[in-house]
Amino acid sequence: MLGTTVVRMQAKVVCAFSVLHCAYMSTASTNCLYSVHFQPQVFDAGDYFGIMQVEEVDEEEEGDEAMEDELKKKPNPGNEPCFKVIVTNENGIQASNPDSIFLIDHAWTYRIEHARQQLLHVPGLLHRMANLMGIDFHGEIPDEGSVEQVLQEMWKYNQTYQLSQGTAEEKVPVWYIMDEFGSRIQHSDQPSFATAPLFYMPQQIAYTVLWPLRDLETGDEVTRDYAYGETDRLIRKCVLLPWLPSEVLDVNCFTPEPSDEHYQAILAENKEKLPVAINPSVYDKDKVFKVFTDIQQVLNSLTHPRFVFTDKEAEADILYNFSHFKDYRKLSEERPEVMLNQFPCENLLTVKDCLASISRRAGGPDGPRWLPRTFNLQTELPQFICYFQQRERRGEDNHWICKPWNLARSLDTHITNNLNNIIRHRESSPKVVCKYIENPVLFHREDVGMVKFDIRYVVLLRSVKPLKLYVYDVFWLRFSNRAFSLDDLDDYEKHFTVMNYAPGVTLKQVHCEEFVPQFEKQYPEHLWTTVQANIFKAFAELFQVASAKPAPLGICDYPSSRAIYAIDLMLKWDTSRDVLLISLGLSLSCVCKNVYTEMLKCHSMADNHLEPFFHLFVDDWKKNHAASDPGGELQS
Repeated sequence: MLGTTVVRMQAKVVCAFSVLHCAYMSTASTNCLYSVHFQPQVFDAGDYFGIMQVEEVDEEEEGDEAMEDELKKKPNPGNEPCFKVIVTNENGIQASNPDSIFLIDHAWTYRIEHARQQLLHVPGLLHRMANLMGIDFHGEIPDEGSVEQVLQEMWKYNQTYQLSQGTAEEKVPVWYIMDEFGSRIQHSDQPSFATAPLFYMPQQIAYTVLWPLRDLETGDEVTRDYAYGETDRLIRKCVLLPWLPSEVLDVNCFTPEPSDEHYQAILAENKEKLPVAINPSVYDKDKVFKVFTDIQQVLNSLTHPRFVFTDKEAEADILYNFSHFKDYRKLSEERPEVMLNQFPCENLLTVKDCLASISRRAGGPDGPRWLPRTFNLQTELPQFICYFQQRERRGEDNHWICKPWNLARSLDTHITNNLNNIIRHRESSPKVVCKYIENPVLFHREDVGMVKFDIRYVVLLRSVKPLKLYVYDVFWLRFSNRAFSLDDLDDYEKHFTVMNYAPGVTLKQVHCEEFVPQFEKQYPEHLWTTVQANIFKAFAELFQVASAKPAPLGICDYPSSRAIYAIDLMLKWDTSRDVLLISLGLSLSCVCKNVYTEMLKCHSMADNHLEPFFHLFVDDWKKNHAASDPGGELQS
């Protein structure tokens, strides 16, 4: 059996492999995929290893409840029976032997959003996964109950990697489960073997490479460290919870704002150079501004004679770019009069973990009421687990949504009430986990019923000191396609509202002018003017805390910077369901490309699509451009 699933690597691969091996494949926990050329395969791992079934309970202990509870905490993934992998070769295995390097096949490779459908429709997959995980499954046709069991249990078996190149969709993490041999290698804090994902180029297939960390004798167990790379004792305990269940209730679950050094480290990582202090520039009233941009929508729509395009960045008066601008110091020293559509340190608003951190200035460790309770899984895992377990003890709702720090369009975003799921997602890419809104304000669609919806506002930031923030009364609405209920958590069209990019799904569009009377008809006790006033109040509070501290602890006060941001939010009920609350969605982004296109498509701006430019870059914009005020002006 082993000979068909585990491949021994021939000696000629050692030269290529040793470069990777010398530092534990650089670090196996980085989940990058190594590519190596191998010699022809040798299926002889059965000469080296055996799988042993371990009898966990003897007849005298079967009635001992305490013993049964203790056995549930055994490190073996899944239910009974328990298996171990042992060395069977009579000569043992020598770590220095170039033949002591093996490949493990992957039984199932998938992306999370496809898991349920694959279990239901790929012949034999559910049966194999159920057997591998110790789940009883005797039918021929996959049933939802068995599928759900596998989806819950698979987080004890999942491994992950992601591609380093390609589109954002192609770089979404890939998950895989090793075959029966690899999945039965147990955990140890002093492992005898190490593993890492590896790409076999001739076959274009990913494997897991397995190699010994020390010499082993016949009968020694093959183990690996499920929490490799984690040295902190508490973090290791948290990372190992899927296999070693325990309580983490003695941790303070409050999450204060990070230290100043945290923001300094982010600035260094982003390679931004802060500007020197400059005075605001004064421009001639009739000045024609030269615009340098890499955004096609701007090139297509900016037609007013006060703006002309240039393909020479050095001669531009306005830099309006999609790409991240970094060297503010050089720009401020050499061309302080040049305006641009970005602020130094604006990532504090546009990156989810940073936004959650600075928002605590408004609401303390729990955050403000307008932001869901949020934890950074990279730095606040123990606090999150403590909070999750406390809510579980109190019988409170425990649905959460995992989001990557810096991806949009709901990519790699998952809703779950499974703690093991959330803990393991920490391994794929940096993520935050936010309390999922279990009681959203719903909108009645005649064709579907009561569905989730979210709202996108566009705000214009002209100045930090003093804070000058404008918000458009025109907003965009996005709706789910299926009636909301707190189940089927992987049903995209029920729980998500971004349908623009999902293939084969319907995009429901309602203009804001049509939405307001419909909303007030459905909720007559809540006037939209009052709701919107509270939304604007939340916006003002967010930007006030974002600019309250000097850079890099806050958005930098750079007089030549301007910016347009899109803010997504939902409405929710409080516990009594008589008060409507605002919930920002950690989705504040720069307005570029797709969002700019949305602005141009809005009929109320069809004849005034220059409004953003005039309002941002021209002081006497009302005189030069016959347009209404974009909406509320929020200043401090």
